[in-house]
Amino acid sequence: MTHDEALSAPTRDLFREDAYLRECRATVAAVLPDGGIVLDRTVFYPLGGGQAGDAGVLVRADGREVPIADTRKGKDAEGRPTAAIVHVPAPGAEPPAVGEEVTARIDWERRHRLMRFHTTTHLLCHLVAQPVNGCSVTPDAARLDFHMDGPLDAAALNAGIARLVAEAHPVAIGAITDAELDAQPDLVKSMSVQPPRGSGQVRTVRVGTDGQPQIDLQPCGGTHVANTAEIGGVVVTKIEKKGAMARRVVLGFAA
Repeated sequence: MTHDEALSAPTRDLFREDAYLRECRATVAAVLPDGGIVLDRTVFYPLGGGQAGDAGVLVRADGREVPIADTRKGKDAEGRPTAAIVHVPAPGAEPPAVGEEVTARIDWERRHRLMRFHTTTHLLCHLVAQPVNGCSVTPDAARLDFHMDGPLDAAALNAGIARLVAEAHPVAIGAITDAELDAQPDLVKSMSVQPPRGSGQVRTVRVGTDGQPQIDLQPCGGTHVANTAEIGGVVVTKIEKKGAMARRVVLGFAA
């Protein structure tokens, strides 16, 4: 099987349907020359949109575990993204065989930290109504780079985050058409990353559902908590001036 053939079949991304799925049964569709493992379905989120890829294990039928250190989107020989999701095993791990059934199980504690941080970055987009020119969501910290030249006050931002968390706003996954997005370009907060088009629909994340005050609505493929109350103690730990038109807000967990 060639590299491109191994990555030609799409992986069903169950995490987009339910971010709270911790594991699933799956079949090994391919093992790449570099050891990367492609499954027919997965709960593992691949690196993308600023959010780190998931880690965890693939549990084989005999109970042996294949540790997964990272998850990435598949790329063909020319470097173009494919619909396959590649599970990157830890160094020295023995991959399962093609056709083998496994249980794909994420490191849930790590994923949940990513979800809490990612939803908080959407709250920041509400509190700082400026274009975003970069973001990063890791298990230990998150950041947003705003395209602006004015000052930002950490205490005011922390008060705003705490208020939105305490108000317990629901977070809902939805979708809009490409045409609807074209008619509302202000929904795209990022200057550096455009949402994928071509399928006819673009996945969205709304903080504050219909019938309640809308806090934020934007295209996003990442994993999020179901309610802002679940974020808990997340605070601004640093604000940096990265350039004449760049202000970086760094988030961390409250001590």
